[in-house]
Amino acid sequence: METTEALKELKSGKLRPVYVAYGSDRYRMEQFSSMLADKLFNREERELGIVKFDTSETAIEEAAAEAETLPFFVDKKLIIIRDASVLAAAGAGTKEGKIEHRAERMLEYIEQPMESTIVLFMVYADKLDERRKLVKRLKEQGALVSFNELDGPELRRWVTRRAAEQGRTMKDDAAELLVTRTGTRLQQLAQETDKLCLYAGEGGTIDVTSVELLTASTVEEDVFSLIDAIASMQKDKALNLYRDLLLRREEPIKIAALLASQLRLMLQVKELSAQQYSPQQIASHLSIHPFRVKLAAEKSSRLSTQRLGDSLSELAELDYRMKTGQVDKTLGLELFLLSFGVMNSK
Repeated sequence: METTEALKELKSGKLRPVYVAYGSDRYRMEQFSSMLADKLFNREERELGIVKFDTSETAIEEAAAEAETLPFFVDKKLIIIRDASVLAAAGAGTKEGKIEHRAERMLEYIEQPMESTIVLFMVYADKLDERRKLVKRLKEQGALVSFNELDGPELRRWVTRRAAEQGRTMKDDAAELLVTRTGTRLQQLAQETDKLCLYAGEGGTIDVTSVELLTASTVEEDVFSLIDAIASMQKDKALNLYRDLLLRREEPIKIAALLASQLRLMLQVKELSAQQYSPQQIASHLSIHPFRVKLAAEKSSRLSTQRLGDSLSELAELDYRMKTGQVDKTLGLELFLLSFGVMNSK
């Protein structure tokens, strides 16, 4: 079941007897768990209505037995099972525990679940082991809810929607800058979005100026901007960005290393794109977030594969000379930036 479908059902009041929330996006999984609890209980009822298990410490049959027990003093019971061994695929966040689990006992329960009980599995793994009978049956029942990391467009829609829920309007370019500066972790994105909403006020608009004012640019973002500036023959802008980094006490050797890292990523993305790899395939192949692939593809469009390769070789030589004292670090990197622009114009 898609995440949006599960959330839509939940908001409409439709509750399933069993859910399996799995994936790498822990923030949205925890949000889903909280929403489910909010649907079932008021604040006073939570302590009585929620029972938690961890399959690394407790056998799954104990959770099944608890699920069959009527709730006390509340109408419903929510059983949250944190699992990394019963449902997860091998190598996808699984743990080899000493506890032996009788999964068939939970299988028996889900065939005849209690009307008063909701079971929620929380599996912090990208994949489930679909060879297991329990997983197969849960899939047939539509209980599986995937929470994979959001990509660039989805992240922008997510922060825009969060702002809208608070009565604010976030412009598209502001959402893109916020994601670029804050990164892909939803918890941090949520905090920064909420801060911008407070600044904008009820009914206000969040624009690029607001994001620039209230969020700090990252070193990685500035290095990408630096590459973009020298690739566009904007030497003054490039030098100003470099000097700003120095004023922030960033070491030239560190800046050179970040430059090399970003250029290497751009080269890899460019070469894989030429081999007809999709952005999603590139992200998987390089083990990075799809949003980073998008940024690298955009920035590398002005540079040839050969220029990227040559620049990496030059940076490697410069790194050696800086570390051995053969060249002044600050001046050496500045000369590299100037020569990069000159070479790119040829």
